[in-house]
Amino acid sequence: MDFLIALLPAIFWGSVVLINVLVGGGPFNQIRGTTLGTLIIGVILLLSGQAQFDHPIVIVVGLISGVFWALGQGYQLKSVNLIGVSKTMPISTGMQLVGTTLFSAIFLGEWSTGTQVILGLLSMILLVIGIALTSLKGRNEASGSNSKFGKAMVILLISTVGYVVYVVVAQIFGVDGTSALFFQSIGMAIGGFILSMKHETSIKSTTLNLIPGVVWGIGNLFMFYSQPKVGVATSFSFSQLLVIVSTLGGIYLLGERKDRRQMIGIWSGIVLIIVAAFILGNLKA
Repeated sequence: MDFLIALLPAIFWGSVVLINVLVGGGPFNQIRGTTLGTLIIGVILLLSGQAQFDHPIVIVVGLISGVFWALGQGYQLKSVNLIGVSKTMPISTGMQLVGTTLFSAIFLGEWSTGTQVILGLLSMILLVIGIALTSLKGRNEASGSNSKFGKAMVILLISTVGYVVYVVVAQIFGVDGTSALFFQSIGMAIGGFILSMKHETSIKSTTLNLIPGVVWGIGNLFMFYSQPKVGVATSFSFSQLLVIVSTLGGIYLLGERKDRRQMIGIWSGIVLIIVAAFILGNLKA
């Protein structure tokens, strides 16, 4: 049962961007609504007595990490708007894993043994190959797709910076994710407002996009519940299966067309990314 619960974050997180696309509204409505949705979960935690106010660093780290999560999510949604879910999510997931792992290895000294260095470098290679395979161009893609893909890669680099800071700032200051979750949700809402403030947004579309934010928050709660049950390494590795949910959802639920060559590349790339994630998860154990 515990292992089934550990799989739930992947299902919930992998569904977030799919719900964003299904309810529509464009990236600015989507990021504003999603971050306000996460705030709803944060308020529920506050009312249930789960929010921690005992140390100022928890508040500061929570706010900073939340703002950067909004940056990562907002730019990920902009990429989805350009090249679709099934192409964005494997690349985004792989880049996040590369970024957080390299930071932890170089600046936090997590690779302290020769075995960890070898396995870590192997994981980096698998991630790069996996990303390349999932982004194969279709034989019949329009000539303008290269331009869109180039723009999306720049956008995803910014998104990756946001996600990496979101993760590592808590590691740097040794702040437990559960303690900071309420303040993260406030930071997310602030970040979502900043990203969308200069753009026209719709109350209806923003309201509909509360749903993926709530879904993301519930996935986060399942993650924190499962970690002490199955271990950090296993829960982290299982959570990365979100790339399967989002990518295949983009293809089969949202109808993003792929030819046979692309499907082989996507499946092969996903396998490599997941294998790398499991290796990295156990390096963090």
